[in-house]
This record gives sequence, structure tokens and C-alpha cells, in this order.
Amino acid sequence: MGKKGKNITRRRLRSSYLTSLISVTLVLFLLGLVGLILLDARKLSEYIKESFSFSVIIREDAKDVEVKLFQKTLEAKPYVRETRFVSKEEAAELLKKELGEDFLNVLGYNPLLSSIDVYLQADYAVNDSLKKIVEEVRKYPLVKEVYYQESLLNAINQNIRNITLFLLGFSLLLLLVALTLINNTVRLLLYSRRFIINTMQLVGASPGFIRRPFLLHGMLQGLLGGIFAATMVSGVIYFLQKEFPDFYLVEDYLNILFLDAGIIMTGILITLLSTFFAVNKYLSAEEDELYI
Repeated sequence: MGKKGKNITRRRLRSSYLTSLISVTLVLFLLGLVGLILLDARKLSEYIKESFSFSVIIREDAKDVEVKLFQKTLEAKPYVRETRFVSKEEAAELLKKELGEDFLNVLGYNPLLSSIDVYLQADYAVNDSLKKIVEEVRKYPLVKEVYYQESLLNAINQNIRNITLFLLGFSLLLLLVALTLINNTVRLLLYSRRFIINTMQLVGASPGFIRRPFLLHGMLQGLLGGIFAATMVSGVIYFLQKEFPDFYLVEDYLNILFLDAGIIMTGILITLLSTFFAVNKYLSAEEDELYI
């Protein structure tokens, strides 16, 4: 009966370790997904900002050589990502598609002017920077007017700020939940070994000696949970890369490496701290409190 009881106890401990490891892995996996969303949100915000452009209307008497030179001058600016020349004929075709009718037949001539669409670097796609850039561009003699949608730029930046704040708040909330869940999981696991801790104290073992194996086990559990969670997150990224080739984040492998390392380090840190405080609780507990 004694041997059978020991076998049952071992099976229960293994089951508890496995359940604890699965819980830690799943919580870290959720944290990893949120980290992935945060990284991709930053990339997506840059992509949206870099899709914003302003139009430089060219004077009608400007020569083609001067226009091309001016375009190259703009492309050399540090705030410019790229430019696109739109001829007056192309502008007429675009307007025709928007209106749904051929306005050239009504007017008998093309009143539109050639223009250059300027796409900014993400860091410069804010109103303060854009106003200075527009004032600078307007000084060129070839420029008739500079046009951009200020309200659209304001809406883009405001929405990006709101989404970023929401994601940060959600991430902090999930991190708090993760800390609580992992802490409770570790405490439940150590609860089954509280009498072993008490017995070690009774035979004269020092607190440091008692803590050491539990802390090592906690670190190992956090390491394994982190590795499994990071592997699962990498699997999600692989799936997104396969199903959605244009998915933006997967091209930045350095960020993914930092994300995986962050998941593993978070797992180790949380389980280590939770184990430390849980062991201390039973080290300072009275014998009667062990039965509660």
C-alpha cells in the first residue's frame, strides 16, 4: 500500500507540473500575441502615415526638364519617402473616373495642371512638420500651389493615438491578469509540497537551501513555458506569412526575435518571483496554518 500510495502521489505531482506548465504556456502565448499586435500596430501606423501625400501643382509654363530636376530635388529631401509625377492628361483621366463623365467634352479643353504627389516619411506626417515642409516647397519658382487635406491628416494621427492607447491599456490589463494567473498556478503547485517545506525546516535546513530547488524548478518551468509560447507565436506568424503574404510585420525578423526573447524572459521572471514569494509564505507559516 505504501508503494502504491507513493506512485499515486508521484502521478499527481506530474499531473500538477504538467497542468502548471500548460497554464504558464497559454498565458505567455496570449501575452506574445498582444506583443505581436503592438509591434504590427506600430508598423501599420507607419504604413498609413507613409501613404499620406500632398500635391505640388506645377505652373503651366514650366519646362519638362525643370520639372524633372525639381522632382529629383524633392526626392533628395530627408522628409520625402517617394514622389510621383502626374501629368495633366493623367489628372484628367483620374477626374473623369471620379465624376463618371467626360468633362473635357463639355469644356472643350483640359484646365488641369501637372502635379507631383509627395509621400512623406512617417515621422514627418504630422501637422507641425507638414506646415513647415509646405512653406518650404511653396518657395520654389515652379510651384503654383501646394494642396493637402489637413483634416485627413488630423484624423489619421488621432485614430492612431486612440488605437495605440487602447492597445497599451489592454496590454497592461492582460499583463496584470497573466501575473495573477501564473502566480496562482505556482502557489497551487507549491501548496501540495508545503509539508515538505515544513519538514525541511524541522530538520534544520536553511531558508536559502529550501528555496533553491523550488526556484530552479520555477525558472525551468518559466523557461519551458516561454519556449513553447514563443514557438506557438512563431507558428502564428508563419501562418500569417503563408496565408497573407503582405502581412507587414513578418518581414522584420529582428523584432520577432526580440518578441520571442521577451516572452521567454517574462516567463522566467514571473515564475521565479511567484515561486520565491510562495516559498517564503510557507517558510514563515505556523504549523497549524499548513492545514488551512
